[in-house]
Amino acid sequence: MRADPEPVVKALHEDGRRGLLRTETLLVLALSLGASAVSSLISFIGSLTKPGGLKDQAATLNGSYAPGRPWLDLAWQLFGIGTALVPVLLVAHLLTREGVPGLRALGFDRSRPGWDLGRGALVAAGIGSAGLAFYLAARASGFNLTVVPEALPDVWWKFPVLILSALQNAVVEEIIVLAYLLRRLDQLGWSPTAALLASSVLRGSYHLYQGIGGFLGNMVMGAVFVLAYRRWGRVAPLVVAHALLDIVAFGGYALLAGKVGWLPTP
Repeated sequence: MRADPEPVVKALHEDGRRGLLRTETLLVLALSLGASAVSSLISFIGSLTKPGGLKDQAATLNGSYAPGRPWLDLAWQLFGIGTALVPVLLVAHLLTREGVPGLRALGFDRSRPGWDLGRGALVAAGIGSAGLAFYLAARASGFNLTVVPEALPDVWWKFPVLILSALQNAVVEEIIVLAYLLRRLDQLGWSPTAALLASSVLRGSYHLYQGIGGFLGNMVMGAVFVLAYRRWGRVAPLVVAHALLDIVAFGGYALLAGKVGWLPTP
């Protein structure tokens, strides 16, 4: 009696599909936050081997690309923000080819705006206060660089660019390192705990340029975001939360730096 070849064919097909998903995920990360994690690690090694403590060094998040040339600087700012969003468009394309409705499959749409904004604001309020306290403690202990959220010139487009930068960070990070990565790891058979650790460690890794505090703080934030995403099944509230956190950090620093004693500056 001949053995039924169908189970073998199905197993081979499934192995091939998993191989493609694994390669796809690695390529998406290599084009986006995976590359940022490697860059951050190199930057952190440079900071560790530089004379002086970490808190005596600065990590600037939004700086000028063309000092003294505001229109050229603006062009570079918009170019950087726009190109950073390309991996998100790639993810949307890959999901559509998979047969699902693109980013809507991740819960990134306008179907529940009030719900998304409300949940996002609550998450931002909780994480923002705790995150600021942790950063100040980590820097005082010598585990973190002085983070400079913005160092842009005082021009008319300063705050609009900071807001756009915050939105870009939120969309890229939450779509790729949270919703997309969890979807692919689930499809690859990872356990929920392993997927949570992978997403959280990756998030911490591309913030390592800020120091150990930046790594640990963002890893904890990543774990909270994974649990919230699993519970709600929507990434939009986490995009809102991340955007609000960055808008307050960037704008708050621009308004308060040098005017209050508790906010560290270089």
